[in-house]
Amino acid sequence: MKRFAISLTLLIVSGAARAQLPAASHVVVVLEENNSYSAVIGSANMPYLNGLAAKYGLATQYYANTHPSIGNYFMLSAGSLITNNDSSTATVTHDNIVRHLLTAGKTWKSYAESLPARGYLGPDVYPYVRRHNPLSFFSDVVNSSVQRLNLVPFSQFSADLTNHTLPNFSFIVPNLNHDAHDCPVAPTGCTNAQKLQTADAWLKSHIAPLLANLSFQTNGVLIIVFDEGFNTDTAHGGGHVAAVVIGPKVKRGFKSATFYQHQNLLRTTLQLLGVKTFPGAAATAKPMSDLF
Repeated sequence: MKRFAISLTLLIVSGAARAQLPAASHVVVVLEENNSYSAVIGSANMPYLNGLAAKYGLATQYYANTHPSIGNYFMLSAGSLITNNDSSTATVTHDNIVRHLLTAGKTWKSYAESLPARGYLGPDVYPYVRRHNPLSFFSDVVNSSVQRLNLVPFSQFSADLTNHTLPNFSFIVPNLNHDAHDCPVAPTGCTNAQKLQTADAWLKSHIAPLLANLSFQTNGVLIIVFDEGFNTDTAHGGGHVAAVVIGPKVKRGFKSATFYQHQNLLRTTLQLLGVKTFPGAAATAKPMSDLF
């Protein structure tokens, strides 16, 4: 019995150790759109992203939660689908990442490309769409004149990086022309290959400076993930998608075969930043610790 108890204790300690994540000062999450894993990983259309996936960590069994987009964005930020109405403009009172970051004394910003103005809470202004900017829906932001100012145009990201003023959590939203959702300059008229090529070029141009930043190279973490797969891909709700984890403390050249969804990424984001409470499904989701 004593030997069994010792073995059980060792097993529990071992499991706890595997669940540990390194401390990160900055976590950056970038969202891409509407492409299944098979269209992205190994594709000649995204050489930059595939280079990162080969060098750092790739979650090979990562699945979105639903179709269409908005429910996935909310799962990534609230641990709940909340709605599948892409046209919704309702203020969301659900528990969410902003609430937990603020409680833990952490800072945040949502950097949305083509956002009309800092603190903008209005309707879509193409190629910006609000449904891809979930933090703009939460009552913690909508009802606070202070927190609204953390909704900024993506142009602010470069300045914050240069001035060493990046927040603890950065949520990056490329516009519809640059996230593989639409064509480079219009909603329609190009192939999916061209969409992916444009998204990859945008990542190379705008994300490479982050990886070269000395502060990020110390203990930063970047996660690039697709919100959902093709509409025909309904595996586990939203399809098989690519999720690439990058940073100095990420296992090099590692491919995770563990099943993950957006609530796991949410849990991982908060846990990396030292936050000890989690909203919605993130409270019971396991962190993506095998990638570190």
